Amino acid sequence: MRLVLISGMSGSGKSVAIRLLEDIGYYCVDNLPAPLLGQVCALLSEAGYARLAVSIDARTALSLEGLPTVLDQLRTAGHDVRVLFLTASTEALVQRFSETRRRHPLSLRDGDAGTDREPTLEESIEQEREVLVPLQALAHEIDTSGLSASTLRQWVRSFVDLDRAELMLAFESFAFKNGIPVAADLVFDVRNLPNPHYEPGLRPLTGLDPPVADFLARIPLVDEMIDDIARFLEKWLPSYVEDNRQYLTVGIGCTGGQHRSPYVVERLAARFAGQGNVVLARHRNLPHSGKP
Repeated sequence: MRLVLISGMSGSGKSVAIRLLEDIGYYCVDNLPAPLLGQVCALLSEAGYARLAVSIDARTALSLEGLPTVLDQLRTAGHDVRVLFLTASTEALVQRFSETRRRHPLSLRDGDAGTDREPTLEESIEQEREVLVPLQALAHEIDTSGLSASTLRQWVRSFVDLDRAELMLAFESFAFKNGIPVAADLVFDVRNLPNPHYEPGLRPLTGLDPPVADFLARIPLVDEMIDDIARFLEKWLPSYVEDNRQYLTVGIGCTGGQHRSPYVVERLAARFAGQGNVVLARHRNLPHSGKP
């Protein structure tokens, strides 16, 4: 069975992810208590289900401690287990709760000891981050700050459609003007490279378009930067594998996330895919991005 475990911050898009997985044929269970995960997998596997998606969140906080052991047992039993953690900046989460006028799930708990005070939204968000740290460490993270629902659906689908691998490597372009993605494990800055934005004919295009790619390919400094990043990753990726890491996200940033960083991401993804890795290439500031 392929099991996709969805977790993350309230308001980060877990419902969008679960609905997408249900639409593409997964049997979905929302807000499952963590201790029941093994039983549910066994039951549905015996019933002939091949794909299961489960959402586990901070409301089952007291039962998260043993979850890593359960996931290891499921992998040992032959299941293809994938863990996806959705997060977002506190600012983005506050805005989403304000727009929907919904209460944060953890705000419904008892007030602080000795008082009847309900925690603020910001306090609930920070407590949730602390509670979910054990799950976050096991997962492939997606920062949904500023991400549209359609783009998130594309990224989730790309994640679940990939083949099984010891380490899944995601290259993600982004715009520094919008902030560094909170889910990036490694970040490289390519703002020092010549910017096609200042070429009138290239300005409306992206780093995925051939004219921009041709422009950047003719500049030796660009190739040097790509080679240096690749050599760094080639040196250190084995140590991440030895540390039992299953997911690694490499952020590549430029000013607007339109030309240089998407081009570098595509070049790096092609280079590492050719080495037998399972690789994702995705772009925060471009539409229809998230292909393997």
